[in-house]
This record gives sequence, C-alpha cells and structure tokens, in this order.
Amino acid sequence: MPEAHWDTLIKGGSVFDGTGNMPQREDIAISNGRIVKRGVNLNPGQASEVIDATGQWVMPGMVDVHTHYDLEIEVSPGLPESVRHGTTTVVMSNCSLGLAYGAQRRNGDDPVVSCFARVENMPKHVLSKVADLLTWETSDAYIDHLHTLNLGPNVVPMIPHSMLRIEVMGLKDSVSREPTDAELNEMKALLKKGMEEGYAGFSTDALPFHFLANDPNRDKQIPTQFASYKELKALTSVVREYDRVWQATPPKDSPPNTIKTFLLTSARLHRKPLKTTVVAALDVHTNRNIVRLGKILSGLLNSSFLDGRFHLQALAAPFKIWADGMYSPLSEEIDELRELIELDLEDREGRMKLLNDPAFIERFRRMWMSGKSGFSPARVKRMLRLEDYAFSRALDEMIIEKCPLTSWEGKSFQTAMDEVTGNGSFEEEEQAIIDQYFSDLNDEADFVLATLRAFDTDLIWHTVTANRDPEKTRKLLMDPKLLPGFNDSGAHLTNMAFYDCNLRALQLARRGGEADVAYMVKRLTRDVAEIFGLDVGTLDVGVQADITMIDPEALQAYDAEANVERVYRDEFEHEQLVNRSDGVVTLTMIAGKAAWRDNRFAESLHHEKFGRPLLVNAPEPMAMAAE
Repeated sequence: MPEAHWDTLIKGGSVFDGTGNMPQREDIAISNGRIVKRGVNLNPGQASEVIDATGQWVMPGMVDVHTHYDLEIEVSPGLPESVRHGTTTVVMSNCSLGLAYGAQRRNGDDPVVSCFARVENMPKHVLSKVADLLTWETSDAYIDHLHTLNLGPNVVPMIPHSMLRIEVMGLKDSVSREPTDAELNEMKALLKKGMEEGYAGFSTDALPFHFLANDPNRDKQIPTQFASYKELKALTSVVREYDRVWQATPPKDSPPNTIKTFLLTSARLHRKPLKTTVVAALDVHTNRNIVRLGKILSGLLNSSFLDGRFHLQALAAPFKIWADGMYSPLSEEIDELRELIELDLEDREGRMKLLNDPAFIERFRRMWMSGKSGFSPARVKRMLRLEDYAFSRALDEMIIEKCPLTSWEGKSFQTAMDEVTGNGSFEEEEQAIIDQYFSDLNDEADFVLATLRAFDTDLIWHTVTANRDPEKTRKLLMDPKLLPGFNDSGAHLTNMAFYDCNLRALQLARRGGEADVAYMVKRLTRDVAEIFGLDVGTLDVGVQADITMIDPEALQAYDAEANVERVYRDEFEHEQLVNRSDGVVTLTMIAGKAAWRDNRFAESLHHEKFGRPLLVNAPEPMAMAAE
C-alpha cells in the first residue's frame, strides 16, 4: 500500500476549470492547502481522504464581487451565509464604505454608524457594537488586523472614498465643502499608500439617495457624494497608475455626468485604461431605458476607439426588496418616504407625529398619486415606463408578508385595500383595527398612510422592482461586457437576500447547456480574479485549493424565491434575510479545508483560519505623462 502523500483527492467529478472550456471528468489531488495534481484515475490509495465527486460539477471557488462584509467579519469572520452557497472569495469595501481607517471617532462623530446605518440598512446598535472593536487607525494596520481574523472566505479590501475623505477632512467638512489642494494631495498620498500595501482598488458612490444617519447630518449624503469631477479624476489617476480597480455607482439623475465620469476608464483619453466596475445593470420595471442605456454605454466605453475597461455589474435574481414599514433602500429615493426613515428605527413616536402632520400628509398624497390619473407629463412617463423612481408605487405589486392583521399576509396592498373599502370579512379584533385606522379613506394614498399608522414596522412587505423577466436577466448575465455581481452580501439585513446569486447565475446559464455553464463558471471565477488582480479563480496546479462542488440536478430543481428565510442572528442581535440552497452545494473548500460539506459547516469555521486577505502585488507604478 503506497504511503499517503495527498491530504485529499476529489475523484470523478465533472471539472469546469474556469477557462471556459467544456468540462472533463477528472480527479484533483490536494496537499498542504494547494492543488498538487490533476488527472484521470489518480490513485485513491495515495490520499488520506477521498471525496467522491461522481455526478458533481467541480469548479474553482466562486467570487462575490460586490459585498459589504467589512462589518460582519469583525463579529462572524466565517461569513457562513456566503460559504454555504459556494463562495470562497468576497470583495469588500464597496460604495465608498469600509474600515481601512478604523472607527475614525473624532470630535464627537461616529462615522461608521452614520455612514453605514442608512446606506446599508443596518441597525445602529449593531454598527456601534462593531465600531467599538476597531482599534486601528491606518490602512496598513487594518491589513495586519485582517490577518489575525479566522476568516472563512478570502477577503479583498479596497480603499473606501467616504472614509478617505473623513480621514483627511473630518466628517463635518467632508460633507460641506471641497478639499483644499493640500487635502486633495493628502488623499492621493493615502490612496497611493493603500495601493502599495496591496489594496485591490478604490470605491466611490454617486447614487443620490445614500444619506448619513446621525445628527446633525441626517439631511446630507455620504462624503463621497460631495466630490467634484476634479477630485475623482485626481484620485482615480492613482488607481490607474497601479492598474487597480475603481468601483463606482453612476450619478443616477444625470446622464451627461455619468458619461463624463466614466470616460475616466478610457485609455484613449487618459493614456492608460482604468479598470472600472459599476453598479448596476438592472432591467428596472419603471424605466425600461436604464438597462438599454447601460449596455450602450458599456459598448461605447469598451470600444476600440475609447479603449476602456468598463464592467457593469449584473444581478442574477429578481430585484426583490423587503421593507419593515417604509424602511427600505427604495424609500431613500423619494423625498416624502425619506422623511420617515430619517428617523431612527426605534422612534415610532416621531413617525406617528409625522404621519399625522397635515403638511406631510399633503406632500405624501401628492407624491403617491403623481402620474396615476388624468393627463400630465408624469402620467405619460408612468404609462411609457420611463419614471424617475425605481419604486413603482403600484399597490398590486406590494405583497404583505407579515402583519398584525394576519388575514392580510400573502396578499397585495391592493387586495387589502379592496377588502377594507369593499365587503371584506374580518374577525372581531381585526374589525376593531379597521374601524380605528381605515374608516375614512378617499384613495390609495390614504390607505398607505393608514397602514403605516396602524402597523408601522410590524408590517413587512416586498416588491420586485427589476429583473422580473428571467430571460432578460439571463441575457444580461451572459453579456461579455457585463460582470455577474451586485449581490450586496452582508448589507441590508432585512431588505435583501442575494447570497445565492452565483448559484442563480449558474442555474440561468444552464438553460443554454454545458457550454454556457462553462462560460458562466469562467465569469464567476477566473474573469473576476483577473480584473481584480487576484491569485484565485483557477484549478491550476500549485494554486490555493479553493473549490466549489455542486449537484447539478439539485441546482436545476432549486427554487431560490421559495428559499428566502428571515432568521435571528446572535452575532447581530438582529434578524437577517438569508437564502437556503442546502443540497445544491455539496462542498465549499477553502485552502484545502472543507468549510461546508454535506449541508453542514465545519465545526472549526469562525475558530480557525480558512481564507486569507487577498492583496495585489503589483509592480512599481509606471511613470505617466501629466494629463
């Protein structure tokens, strides 16, 4: 009997190697956390453990390109809600938010709480608990800290622009003025320092409904929103020099500014291309032009004439958003709804005062009914699906999941309103609620206001604002100019559940056969790794053994929409929406160790290291001519 010299042998799987080639039946030998041999009929007697992969898809561990796990890894470093779905690498610090400079608590400000609470819909007590743990103050110290954590997946940090602005200017000044030349130079120096330390890129944000959560700045957007084009150009020039990634979001309400900003990717205009990933390519129901314009922009920027490296991120799922009362990302987009959610989640008294204020009621009614009757520009835009809001305000598309009036659960707002205003039958206790709150309704705006007064955040509902057509979603995912991503893993605790979106992308790709699956595996692994300069995403001999194994029959049968759950997580002292794809992923291996296998986590997850911080070892930046 030959002496075992492999730790693990994965035997007989259908191997998608991440190159885009068709799968081959192959064995993979692993030792000391690395792939040491691949081939057919490797000797199982030489392995300490043999994993039978017959009938399974074996592929490189998948990458989640858009997460907000910066906070969660401090209290739950194993990141179980990604590991269970086959994700082995996560890119963090997106949308200008992150922890590269620690808590940054100065002059009475609490930037982590103020920046994250509303943008990522996280409870303040959770954020404050995490901020208390942040002892470092510099980007290099943060990397040192990441190395001490018992990480599940590998983590990829970026330098976050809002935090960079706060570090140099302070929170108050970062949301009230432009930087001085000296401050801009300091930002460039800190960003350059981060690039030299191995940060994979730099993230900004321009979506106009991302606001701060603490007084006296609740009416102000996060710091990155105050950056001029001059500032963005200066900072991204550093990113360009080091061939790193700029992650951004578009100025939603200004197509000219969007084009001007993203022309920064062009080598034709700036002597060297700037790798750029942007949220997001979505088939928005209320505005059918958005996805069309996004694809046109991608084609233009990546043309041989402009020579850009521009990648819109596409979501592999219906864009289904849950709300507690009106607390959801969609509400930040509309002034009258934002007035409600500017108030802390615990401030029910403040919300009731606002909901009963005659001036607010008038503003709310005008907003809610805009474009729904008569003939006006707003009506025409609504009919043509060219509205400014992603939230359609259609009662039949707002589905109640949980409500003190339990007979409404599973019904739309429209059905509930019809029951109240028609001949609905209610139990005695329910009738008392109807009589108290719903006795005087003139239209649907009155009904929505009454519903919020009656139930506040005890009402949980959802709506689907984009990606309603699976075939259109599939076409977006298969477009080589786009990039599968935008999962927002780790954010929006009770608003979104997209942890399984890599699996959904594979499921949609499978409709086109194995060739399309091979292509999607490449997109979710090797392509993302190459864009970010990471040494993962392949099954090459010598690389770290990050491997995902999937049961293709279970994947085909998986009903993602039916497998969203709301669970309580002790680490957050709060509920969270999660996905449950158990049975689909049969193995998630990180650095040669099984973090998830046969529907169970490793007992050592959270307690020992699996993944590592992934840093980019770039060559010295090339000298560039002044622009």
